[in-house]
Amino acid sequence: MEPNDRYTIISADAHAGLPCEEYRPYLEEKYHAAFDEFLRERQENRALQMKLNYDYITHWETEHEEGLRGAFDAEQRDKEMDADGVAAEVIFPDADAITGMESPPFGAGLSAGEIDDPELAFAGARAHNRFLVELCATSPQRRAGVGLVPITHDVGRAVAEVEWLADKPGIRGVMIPTMWRHHTPYNDPSYDPVWAACEAANFPVHTHSGEAPREEMNEFIGIYLAEVVFWTHRPIAHLLFSGAFERFPGLKFVVTEGASYWVADMKWKWDQYLGGGHTTKKMAALMKGILSKLPSEYFGENIFVGASTMSKEEIRRRHSIG
Repeated sequence: MEPNDRYTIISADAHAGLPCEEYRPYLEEKYHAAFDEFLRERQENRALQMKLNYDYITHWETEHEEGLRGAFDAEQRDKEMDADGVAAEVIFPDADAITGMESPPFGAGLSAGEIDDPELAFAGARAHNRFLVELCATSPQRRAGVGLVPITHDVGRAVAEVEWLADKPGIRGVMIPTMWRHHTPYNDPSYDPVWAACEAANFPVHTHSGEAPREEMNEFIGIYLAEVVFWTHRPIAHLLFSGAFERFPGLKFVVTEGASYWVADMKWKWDQYLGGGHTTKKMAALMKGILSKLPSEYFGENIFVGASTMSKEEIRRRHSIG
């Protein structure tokens, strides 16, 4: 670059959210009792975190008190972005990664797949979406808000939420649960109305790192670290090999904060399946007619990676990753 050249920085993985208790006005009154219970659980978790890591949390929240308001205060947010030289941003929920006290009601953000009650799943998502619409409207040219749509709980309501979000200034996509758990997997055609609605709205569909089957991992955090990326990008196979991108060629799926080291090997191996290697010829025959091109060719057209927290090794591999 020449010394006077300029380049634009866009954050692919920003977060925003209200302090938990301030979501109350965005919730219908019939959910307030359940919300009070949610708040009690959050406050108990914060108290535990303070016991375990008091010095770090206190230092973090005191030193950055002004800047942390940017999680929900639009004016402060723009000030922080300007100071960092960030022109625009893609905005996900769960702004407080330290104690979780800026999460959508009922855990409807990064852990939405863990919610059992469909009513609470949609209530929490809608509360956050109402806040997000207000935040993005303050500066829609530099905000790309990602709305929450818990599609595993109710396809009809999910479509209605996508359509409600579709014309809101600054809303540019939706996030679905990373894990479907005991619900219908994403390869099922029952989700087609959701994919159609997202295609029509020109909304990329996102998953974001965070959720994994922690109940299977017990206290061994290393298992979580080893597997969390897998759960983030697992839906790609379900959408691709079920023909979702053939039925909806304008549909875009994005994995964010799920690393990117796996992309090159995935493209290579999946192409082998359709290329008829000696161990996969019979499998390739079973997939005939589902895809119109090699799996790798859907990357960059339908499949994308929001490669936040890139490692130096991933940067070195950028040409093979794409």
